[in-house]
Amino acid sequence: MATSGDGIADSKDKIFIGKEQQAAWLTLALANRHGLVTGATGTGKTVTLQVMAEGFARAGVPVFAADIKGDLSGIAEAGTPNDALIKRAKDMGLKLQPDQFTTVFWDVFGEQGHPVRATVSEMGPLLLSRMLDLNDVQEGVLNVAFRVADDNGMPLVDMKDLRAMLDAIAPIAQKVAEHGDVNADIRQAAQALGNVTKQTVGTIQRQLLVLENQGGEKFFGEPALLLQDMLRTDAEGRGIVNILAADKLMNNPRLYATFLLWMLSELFEELPEVGDVEKPKLVFFFDEAHLLFNDAPKSLLDKIEQVVRLIRSKGVGVYFITQNPIDVPDRVLAQLGNRVQHALRAFTPRDQRAVTAAAETFRPNPKLDTAKVITELGKGEALVSFLEGNGTPAMVERVLIRPPTARIGPVTAEERKAILAASPLKGKYEAAIDSESAYEMLRSRIDGKASGEGGAAEGGLLGQLGAIVATVFGTNTPRGKLSTGQVVARNVARTVTDKVIGGIAADLGKSVGGSLGGSVGRSIVRGTLGGLLRR
Repeated sequence: MATSGDGIADSKDKIFIGKEQQAAWLTLALANRHGLVTGATGTGKTVTLQVMAEGFARAGVPVFAADIKGDLSGIAEAGTPNDALIKRAKDMGLKLQPDQFTTVFWDVFGEQGHPVRATVSEMGPLLLSRMLDLNDVQEGVLNVAFRVADDNGMPLVDMKDLRAMLDAIAPIAQKVAEHGDVNADIRQAAQALGNVTKQTVGTIQRQLLVLENQGGEKFFGEPALLLQDMLRTDAEGRGIVNILAADKLMNNPRLYATFLLWMLSELFEELPEVGDVEKPKLVFFFDEAHLLFNDAPKSLLDKIEQVVRLIRSKGVGVYFITQNPIDVPDRVLAQLGNRVQHALRAFTPRDQRAVTAAAETFRPNPKLDTAKVITELGKGEALVSFLEGNGTPAMVERVLIRPPTARIGPVTAEERKAILAASPLKGKYEAAIDSESAYEMLRSRIDGKASGEGGAAEGGLLGQLGAIVATVFGTNTPRGKLSTGQVVARNVARTVTDKVIGGIAADLGKSVGGSLGGSVGRSIVRGTLGGLLRR
């Protein structure tokens, strides 16, 4: 690591980031108050991210970072100082000593790191709708599918599970809607289920196919990622640096942004409350953060703000990296206390507004014209303001970012392969598991009815609606253990009367209509933002 005779070095309670007239320190106890690193392309944001990641790792704090261009992977190998880095270190009073950090590589596609998987149920309907770019009606249908699956103990693990569940609920809704003029209960169900049409389901299925073609099929499945595997330290007590290979993932920016947001929501749900801590349990770097907020509906922005505001108490620090501070909504920006601002170029009116906005977010320094300096900063220079004392921002200072001690630039393919071969997680996630879930359960019930009861050969509403509902909800459970849906299914199988159809309408209306109408059930709350609100 870099050290000096005058005490400028990382310590147990703070990280040295850079220096010009004044040294800039990031206090570990305030690092979970989140942060923002901004600047135009080529101004040094990635190097700053690496410097911060190295400092956290030395302090025993695990790090997660998305590696968009592959450059950050070099943190796994010792640096080779050049004349420019040596001079920069010398100007700060540092002696540059090459260092490297224990690194675990991850990759949604399983090509450049350990595979990262999540189940469809963990992702939840809101985030999945965002990933699929669904409208409100289509999102409502997706909520229905999740609700039916949850109420009937059918895990949605992979994409074929979700496809099977969508195929199952469409004809149920259609048959109920066809009898919507019989009584008030049926009208209620028709109103609740009316949007679950074959056309809407077909649209969702086509979007699922697009997602599959972009690699989504590899992401959804088991074994699902255990987040505790990212909260590790090495034998020396240093934090593990977790690098997500995101170069290919960035081909689908919405998948990238939704995936990282899912990870944040899972951290929020799984980690216990710790309040104020001496140092974070994990620091999460969110590169290209503007992708998270582009075209995001208000409901999602509300949840993002909630995650950022509340995850601090779980000991997690979130650092957004983007080009312009105006890329981040004000209500999220207000939660980001530690700021590093690299140069911005004021070539357009929007650029000029960005410069003004960036300058106004800093605590003024009478010695600096902040707006002017932002446009004059050289590569590797930044305006810095970190929280201090009781959590108030320090006055903005112009600093030169310290040089990293690990390699600047990517590892080679051979080096990455060797690191993966020596990983303590080798073999844990590589092989996919296809366990029994919704698809297999639905197929089993369909096959059982076809062989045991002649399927739907009886014709009419008894043969069609009864077979469909019984397939989804099951008919083989003893009466005392039947769920509401199963009671409905058995009644349908017995007789086709207005009373039975009314019962279907009432039960399905209560089960599904509530979720579409705005009331929040346990399972829907669980899926509102991945695992964020799981009960």
